[in-house]
Amino acid sequence: MCAAIPVTAAIQVSSLSKRYGTISALDDVDLTVEAGEFFGLLGPNGAGKTTLISIVAGLVRATSGRVAVLGHDVVQDARAARLALGVVPQELAFDPFFTVRETLVFQSGYFGLKDNGAWIDEVLENLGLAGRANTNMRALSGGMKRRVLVAQALVHKPPVIVLDEPTAGVDVELRQTLWSFIRRLNREGHTIVLTTHYLEEAQALCQRIAMLKAGRVVALDSTRALLARVAGLQMTLRARGALPASVIAHRIDERDGAVLLRLSQPTDVAQVLNDCAAAGCVLDDVEVGRADLEDVFLQITSDVASVRHGVAA
Repeated sequence: MCAAIPVTAAIQVSSLSKRYGTISALDDVDLTVEAGEFFGLLGPNGAGKTTLISIVAGLVRATSGRVAVLGHDVVQDARAARLALGVVPQELAFDPFFTVRETLVFQSGYFGLKDNGAWIDEVLENLGLAGRANTNMRALSGGMKRRVLVAQALVHKPPVIVLDEPTAGVDVELRQTLWSFIRRLNREGHTIVLTTHYLEEAQALCQRIAMLKAGRVVALDSTRALLARVAGLQMTLRARGALPASVIAHRIDERDGAVLLRLSQPTDVAQVLNDCAAAGCVLDDVEVGRADLEDVFLQITSDVASVRHGVAA
């Protein structure tokens, strides 16, 4: 009987740190993204997500530690690591002298690909760019330029695809088109790593999620297991008048004038409504639902902050 051949991780991050002077962008990060996963990398602004991606892509040199893409060290075996990787950056960067198709043809050439026209056509079609193939990049809207960034990252059919805020500031149509195509690539065996501030996207798409805060991994688990960490219900109130202390005790956040509460059990809903009525609060809107990934994120980051300040979580 033959021994099983070990599957090389898509991305292996080992004891990775990055410092800029006295600032620690990443602090001893260990992380493994398995081949074929749809993996989420979440965190607030300044958590270190983009720094981590930049190191994986070979754009930034780590202070210490090691990163490998499909077993290829990003420093010692940079060529092979970059051939295995496609990255969609946050920033819009393009050559204003080329059309969309010319941009993708040149991108193919960077990877030594000839006669890549059929795949370029398929990418253009699946990203809704076929009708703009011969349009100069300068004439595209911001959303269309972002589609071209995605196409550039996919032009060499990389087995590992990293999407850094790919849908930031874009319309619903692009999101639907992009996710349909990316899901297909994932089903065909491509590994997908996603960073996003749209946590509903991560919850719907990602099989496993790592959460970063202040350069450290503060949570790493399956999406299902992370959601199971937060029990009970989420209740959102829009009220006129001061909420009573009994209701404020359940508050976990405020968003756009609404107060977000976490409740332990369904009977707490009636108690909150009764307490508001007794306090003379006029409720303009009430929503009740199960905890989602945003609740998990808020709880985990809040717990980390409490521990660092010596407060019991």
